[in-house]
Amino acid sequence: MAVQLLERVATTPDAEAFRYPRPDETWESVTWREAGERINRLAAGLLALGLESEQRVGIASSTRYEWILADLAIMCAGGATTTVYPTTNVEDTAYILGDAECRVVFAEDDEQIAKIRAHRHELPHLAKVVTFTGTPDGDWVIDLEALADLGDAHLAEHPTIVEETAKSIPPDQLATLIYTSGTTGRPKGVRLQHRSWVYEGAAIQAQDILDESDLQFLWLPMAHSFGKVLLSAQLACGFATAIDGRIDRIVDNLGVVKPTFMGAAPRIFEKAHGKIVTMQQAEGGAKEKIFLKAFEVGQRVDELKRVGKPVPFALGLQHKVFDKLVFSKVRDRFGGRVRFFISGSAALNSEIAQWFHAAGILILEGYGMTENAAGATVNSPEHYKIGTVGPALPGAEIRIGEGDEVQLRGPHVMEGYHNLPEETAKAFTEDGWLRTGDKGSIDADGFLTITGRIKELFKTSGGKYVAPPAIESKFKAICPYTSQFMVFGDERNYCVALITLDPDAMNIWAAENDMAGASYAEIVRSEKVRAMVAGYVDELNSRLNRWETVKKWDILESDLSIESGELTPSLKVKRTVVAANNADRIAALYDA
Repeated sequence: MAVQLLERVATTPDAEAFRYPRPDETWESVTWREAGERINRLAAGLLALGLESEQRVGIASSTRYEWILADLAIMCAGGATTTVYPTTNVEDTAYILGDAECRVVFAEDDEQIAKIRAHRHELPHLAKVVTFTGTPDGDWVIDLEALADLGDAHLAEHPTIVEETAKSIPPDQLATLIYTSGTTGRPKGVRLQHRSWVYEGAAIQAQDILDESDLQFLWLPMAHSFGKVLLSAQLACGFATAIDGRIDRIVDNLGVVKPTFMGAAPRIFEKAHGKIVTMQQAEGGAKEKIFLKAFEVGQRVDELKRVGKPVPFALGLQHKVFDKLVFSKVRDRFGGRVRFFISGSAALNSEIAQWFHAAGILILEGYGMTENAAGATVNSPEHYKIGTVGPALPGAEIRIGEGDEVQLRGPHVMEGYHNLPEETAKAFTEDGWLRTGDKGSIDADGFLTITGRIKELFKTSGGKYVAPPAIESKFKAICPYTSQFMVFGDERNYCVALITLDPDAMNIWAAENDMAGASYAEIVRSEKVRAMVAGYVDELNSRLNRWETVKKWDILESDLSIESGELTPSLKVKRTVVAANNADRIAALYDA
């Protein structure tokens, strides 16, 4: 990946590489030459601190321009980036940095510095902390500029040291140590080599769907493999990236940046869909009727086109009118220039994908996991099937193993788990395929469909198997007010659900139902909300097999969050944590 950067800087030195928000919310633009020079200085600074090949350097920070500078500098210096989510608690932060034996850590701010300082006595290998915006102490903690100054002095004596180091890195050298945000036990460090990231970038470039004219908006956690794979794609394809990890700024930023594509977790699309639908419901009257009719027409046109049938003239004319009145406004919410979105990290409901597609917004689902550098399959703009995660990337292999488990093989697959030989052995089949733990199927055209995590499947006391993600996804498509819908029922005689509602959507609902100004807890406890949700649950049950139907349910008084530990930083639900936190509530649904 280090050589990828050198080649990109040499190929398009004056093209825009990155842009990032200043404190006044205007955007600063950086060329590849400027980024390359900064990375060169920081990499030299790391070498001046004595960093050796494959030694680990931590990054404890949210997604920002400096994160990418640090990551690329680490790899150019021959080190291995070790990722720490900024929301990781003090104990796990210390565990990760200690298990990885990090020599240096890039810490975003004083909060991250304090976490590290609290366990400094447990980190004997940690020689230096480099902060992005925190307070240096002139000794153990220095800022980025001080590291760059060390690099300048080192380059004065060894002007080509970074280039020589980068070019000497073999493909199988450790590049990244990503600790998975597991739901139980200690995080596991996934060892990914340079070849994994180079392969991912080259495989995406080979599809010829992105080039130097594109502009990415990047908000995903860079500590997650999904964010990292988009960086490898950028180096290979040469597009510019606008970076801002603040989730609450995504919609505002899209309107300003006007990207041509973006990667996101399904929750982002679910939330956008819910907000648009509920706002139209609140409008009521003629506007709501036009909106509903537009999507009825849009989906009919979409269905005809996807099966290769001609669109009747009158229907096509209607579609053009609705495109101007409705669909163009939906697209404008995302900046108006998006060619496609890429959805990953969890399953996207196909009904929501079809809804966006009817509005002229293509969401391409992909599939992968940290253990295979994030990308194993992906749909492409010219070759896609909604409801699938696409065919294998060029050069990668997929098969369906015992119990319908999806298994992977290829240059993107991890070396193993750090310091965990037994766990590594369990992760592979006897003939060397990576076990994903996901259940799936492959159709005649090679498109993979994921039906859920094998461990998440449960069996009722009546002996019937239930796949909670499939039910949960259906409910989110039906109820635009939903944030999370979690199904339980292992070894029970019926299924129950815990529900959280989206706070923004419920504020709109409250304003229309004489509850403006009420707290979220007051709103969701109201009989009117329970009656509304009951209607949506009834609609869900009408689409399910008898043994899958949700007999009882309850609404939680607060939404799930990363801070509470119930969501991963990529917005996936930690089901076991939610179940443990609400054990009494779940039990009450069976005792009542």
